[in-house]
Amino acid sequence: MTEETTINTQEELVKQFELYVAENEKFTTKGVKAAAARARKALQEVAKLVKIRRKEITEAKTALSTK
Repeated sequence: MTEETTINTQEELVKQFELYVAENEKFTTKGVKAAAARARKALQEVAKLVKIRRKEITEAKTALSTK
């Protein structure tokens, strides 16, 4: 796992969460139904990225243990 990959995963995770927050705001305050679907999609992406990031952290921790 490279540092660049880790940074990309983290940046994408933050981007998707910010997208979720924006779409959720549109849905809850303005009642935009389409925003609900976009918020749910962003949350699904967050879930996927969280799993990837957890794996990256575990691999990095294991690599440190073997040094």
